[in-house]
Amino acid sequence: MGKQLLNTDQNKIKHQAAGQFEETRFEKIHNVIFHNSLEASKIVAEEIADLIRSKQAQNKPCVLGLATGSSPIKVYEELVRMHKEDGLSFSNVVTFNLDEYYPMEIENIQSYFYFMHEHLFNHIDMLPENINVPSGTVSSDDLYQYCIDYDMKIKTLGGLDFQLLGIGRTGHVGFNEPGSHYNSGTRSITLDHVTRADAAPSFLGIDNVPRRAITMGIGTIRNAKRIVLLAWGINKAGVINQTIEGEITSEIPATYLQRHANTTVIMDAEASSELTRVKTPWLVASCIWNDDLIKKAIVWLSGLLNKSILKLTDKDYNNNGMSDLLAEEGTAYDLNIKMFNSIQHTITGWPGGKPNADDTHRPERTSPSKKRVLIFSPHPDDDVISMGGTFDRLVEQGHEVHIAYQTSGNIAVSDEEALKFAEVTKSLQIESSKIDGIIAALNSKNKNEPDSLDTRKLKGMIRRSESIAATRYLELPDKNVHFLDLPFYETGTVKKANLSQADIDIVSNLIDEIKPHQIYAAGDLADPHGTHKVCLDAIFEAVDELKVKEYMSDCWVWLYRGAWHEWEPHEIEMAVPMSPDQVLKKRHAIFYHQSQKDGVMFQGDDSREFWVRVEDRNRLTAKRYNDLGLADYAAIEAFKRYHF
Repeated sequence: MGKQLLNTDQNKIKHQAAGQFEETRFEKIHNVIFHNSLEASKIVAEEIADLIRSKQAQNKPCVLGLATGSSPIKVYEELVRMHKEDGLSFSNVVTFNLDEYYPMEIENIQSYFYFMHEHLFNHIDMLPENINVPSGTVSSDDLYQYCIDYDMKIKTLGGLDFQLLGIGRTGHVGFNEPGSHYNSGTRSITLDHVTRADAAPSFLGIDNVPRRAITMGIGTIRNAKRIVLLAWGINKAGVINQTIEGEITSEIPATYLQRHANTTVIMDAEASSELTRVKTPWLVASCIWNDDLIKKAIVWLSGLLNKSILKLTDKDYNNNGMSDLLAEEGTAYDLNIKMFNSIQHTITGWPGGKPNADDTHRPERTSPSKKRVLIFSPHPDDDVISMGGTFDRLVEQGHEVHIAYQTSGNIAVSDEEALKFAEVTKSLQIESSKIDGIIAALNSKNKNEPDSLDTRKLKGMIRRSESIAATRYLELPDKNVHFLDLPFYETGTVKKANLSQADIDIVSNLIDEIKPHQIYAAGDLADPHGTHKVCLDAIFEAVDELKVKEYMSDCWVWLYRGAWHEWEPHEIEMAVPMSPDQVLKKRHAIFYHQSQKDGVMFQGDDSREFWVRVEDRNRLTAKRYNDLGLADYAAIEAFKRYHF
């Protein structure tokens, strides 16, 4: 399919995007990359608002197709703001939602009816009779006709003027799972396992996720006059690449949008990372080569050809889009040695810096030889899961290490685990009246019902005791363990509050108290339930506030990644190798978090336990270093420096 002619809306989005590249021959859908989802969401909301006002001027209804999930939330927030502050009226708007779980009561907090009212409808002046969300309560006998009528109502109004979409990791839009037909209409559908796994955190486990849903069909969606698809985060990068650059296939239903003349895919930087022009820009056009891009290109070339860096030849560079790099930098021999040394210098067994050593080519400073180190852990086990070996090294090498658990992690303790501890506590006759209340609440609790305050406290104490056990095993003094219990997390439900100044102040006060030389923070934004991102934002905001203080000029921030994702070799700035014995010690530290073993609640799409997946990940990082021609280690933990 050739490059599309852009309409006014597409041009507007394109011109307001920061850092937009020109589209390439690889791409089959118009798309725009923004630095972040907040910036992009505001632009999309502006387009919707302009459409509403245009229809009002024509005295016509504005028919919107709306999506649920995390992707459109910021769009809805901006529309609500426009209504309250700018006078945007929704009195002429008629909405049709894409989908709904089936069966599903509208009062259920997991229903899309509930979602839409919570995020949009309750805060604007829409007429209730103009709101259309597929019913999860229609009888099975009436379901077929109900779906036909849903499509007919859209057609009667002249079709959808604008359709907002998200995308699932299976490539589904709406609930049009792999295998959906190009001309499909609104219908009942069985959900893919991956879709249900992605929804599991909201339902407190995959067993609670409905197996069926009602969804607008591909045919219904593609009849919309304008379509905007939103994609945020590294988890969407692979399917976005297939959607934009791949062949049209029912296995990736979003690829059907390649045949729609007025579709734009809106992405943040992470979601765009697998596009050819982002991942391997040297295959698209001439590049402005800097050190980071050179490193990325050479690591890619080494992997592509299955050659160590020092074995790459001039021909290898010339045959794979890098002839201009050779022209600028000289021979492959010179380039290879330069890059080999650069990557080799990231490896250190001294994450706090090696005393009395030349640190010219080391990732960390020698001085001071004994550093104050503050490790932030979003949940009470991310520290040992993600950097347990480095944590152990820092303590062993005599640094003053502090660990700060940013959230209680209580939502990740199952009711069964809490009941076990409550019954043990009762048998010891400790505060028996309160424990009786917890036991009664757990035994009578309905699915998706928020925990009582006492139950949440118990679950939080379970995770605290596990954390203390793990840090004691690593020989960290109890006085150096800090439980922050950031307020944004303490809602009692999977849905968290937005980051507040109170959260930032708690983090800021701890940093100011310790005055660290090193801060370690979770930079793993692939976390499927978003807690890591909020915790990281709290640290970034706190560091930004504190950077004027003298001690911060000597503070370095290192980002680790968790059980969901890892830094690519070209991104790694400090690689801490582990021996087989250290791998085993890290595993034992993770085992102290017993409530998170054997069927953890928020498993994601990976059925392996966290200790298994993290060992595989650390082993893979070591292998990738070895494949580049570097030393052969049992495992490596990786870090990237954040410059504030």
